[in-house]
Amino acid sequence: MKVKTRRVLFVFLLVLVLVAVAAAMMVIGRGHTVYFDNKTLEDYQGQTYKAFEKVVVTVKDEQVAKLAKRDRGMSIWIGQNFKMILEVTREKGGEAEIHEIDLKLPYSVDGIVINLPALLAELPEEAWFSEFVPAVTEEPAEEVPGEGDDFGLGLEGELGLEGELGLEDGLGDV
Repeated sequence: MKVKTRRVLFVFLLVLVLVAVAAAMMVIGRGHTVYFDNKTLEDYQGQTYKAFEKVVVTVKDEQVAKLAKRDRGMSIWIGQNFKMILEVTREKGGEAEIHEIDLKLPYSVDGIVINLPALLAELPEEAWFSEFVPAVTEEPAEEVPGEGDDFGLGLEGELGLEGELGLEDGLGDV
């Protein structure tokens, strides 16, 4: 009886450890692709927030993007607490401003788009945050040879026998 109790205890502890590791990996190990947009935000509550002349984005002491107006950059981040340094030049020939940004990334979103002019204007999250949705491109349907005729031989239209020998109805003039 003692051996059975000991075995059950070890199995229970093993399951408990596995659940703890899974919970930790769920929070810590979540990967995000973070996109940075340097695009003008048009007419948000009656105001326009113009794109910057240049933005240099640094993540984990590595420059990941150098953005001009209407550019997009990206970075991969593991975890929920995202940190970046922005070196912003608002006007051509102007002085660069340094901004250190800390964001809490949502767990449920893989691709995150951050509009930098809206973020630095300290607008609410709904203005500067959006989920990245890749554009779906449909390829034109290829025409398959012989498609449309009964036997797949490509014998219809100009190449077929219709009208050539008077066989439109299948019998011709017999």
